[in-house]
Amino acid sequence: MNTMLQFLLEPLTYAFMQRGMVAAIMVGVVCALVGTYIVLRGMAFFGDALAHAILPGVAVGYLVSGGARTSLFWWALLTAVLTALGIGAVSKGAQVKQDTAIGIVFVGMFALGIALISTMQSYSIDLVHFLFGDVLGVSAGDLALTAAFGLLVIVLIVAFYKEFLVISFDPVLAATLRLPSNALSYLLLVLIAVAIVVSLQTVGVALMLAMLITPAATAYLLTRRLPAMMALAAVIGAASGVMGLYLSYYAGIASGPAIVLVCTALFLLAALFAPSRGWIWQQRRRAPA
Repeated sequence: MNTMLQFLLEPLTYAFMQRGMVAAIMVGVVCALVGTYIVLRGMAFFGDALAHAILPGVAVGYLVSGGARTSLFWWALLTAVLTALGIGAVSKGAQVKQDTAIGIVFVGMFALGIALISTMQSYSIDLVHFLFGDVLGVSAGDLALTAAFGLLVIVLIVAFYKEFLVISFDPVLAATLRLPSNALSYLLLVLIAVAIVVSLQTVGVALMLAMLITPAATAYLLTRRLPAMMALAAVIGAASGVMGLYLSYYAGIASGPAIVLVCTALFLLAALFAPSRGWIWQQRRRAPA
């Protein structure tokens, strides 16, 4: 008992671990809630593209401020929102499919980011942390920004829950009810963008998609009701963050990948053992009596 208690409390004796835990929980919840709509609407490519398309904002923030975390956050946020709105505008205005618009904007923005980074004389560790995550480097100011924008995302998802539900599953009903479908779709894109930027320092650009998709996909295998799926995804996202940090501390591996590995392991367990949808359950149903 004492050994287990020591195992749990030892990492928390460090202030940076305490801040990292809080950040990981907040990011896990926010990404899971937004990710639920990404999974249900089949927008995984959009989430991946947007995570990489913010690279120019990170690069510009670094060039302007010399690597100040707050500046990088605001430039990344501006880039993410503009990219999300740009993808929506291109897909509607240019009369091309959304995945085509995503590919065009994603590649263009990513190339711009690489071009800007190539002008730098050296790569700062701060910039690398934004690419691969640095949850243990979260400061009190970073926590405040994460909490503020994370809470904003959660409030808007709760406030527009019914509207997002209708436009996601029944566009005909949305038109009948005269819902502003275009405006709501743009709002959802912006919320995804904000969630991505909020998660930057936790898992970085390279691993961002996992936090958006994997907890929601895991919850999808375990429940059929949207409210339960959102709640379960939030729990899985938060738990993955906490367990990932413990794994990082005791195994001596990078925190961002550790969180993603835990998240992926939970998905694999659900894929194997989930009632009705799990692989083992499916095999038992197919087996002869």
